[in-house]
Amino acid sequence: MSLFVTFEGPEGGGKSTQIRRIAQRLEDLGHTTLVTREPGGTAFGEAVREILLGFSHAAMLPETEALLNSASRCQHVAEVIAPALKAGKIVLCDRYLDSTLAYQGAGRGLDLDTLVALQQFATGGLWPDLTLLFDVSYDVGQARRATSGEPLNRFDTDTQAFHERVRSYFLKAAAREPRRWRILDASATADQVEHDALLVLLQRLNEEAGAVKKDNRS
Repeated sequence: MSLFVTFEGPEGGGKSTQIRRIAQRLEDLGHTTLVTREPGGTAFGEAVREILLGFSHAAMLPETEALLNSASRCQHVAEVIAPALKAGKIVLCDRYLDSTLAYQGAGRGLDLDTLVALQQFATGGLWPDLTLLFDVSYDVGQARRATSGEPLNRFDTDTQAFHERVRSYFLKAAAREPRRWRILDASATADQVEHDALLVLLQRLNEEAGAVKKDNRS
């Protein structure tokens, strides 16, 4: 049974670690998964990722960021996400369109209605079935990024005010759509976060399976 799950949240929330762990747990339970990321997921997307996250284009406009992300997303949906869902896979995506709304919308100040319309166009209206928000405070997130051993990207070096706006958007979005979003305390241990995320995901899978059975009986 296909399910489109996105992993979102501020920097340092541990999404990339958790997505690998959750995918393995689901595979162990007999599910077929596909793990992908944004920006990225395709050859074109990975090239865009280097441009967006690197420091070679520090003067990039917010509008350019939004358009590059959306172009990458369009290719990603067509080449990877939509075919995997059609094949009945559980797609786990590290960031998706909500990151554009949070970073370029709330963070950079671009008009949210315009960005939503752009996402509708870029994705053909493909929105996630479930979004896991790995929530963490700015201080905790930055401390983790500093000690992760991974190189910082262009967004890591943005101001605290920027990152606070991004986090605030995610929390407000989750409050507006409680059916799609689930907030996880990403400041907990990795094992606890994995447990909480997997529980939410399995509950949704059970709900979807129950709905399918009900439809088949109708």
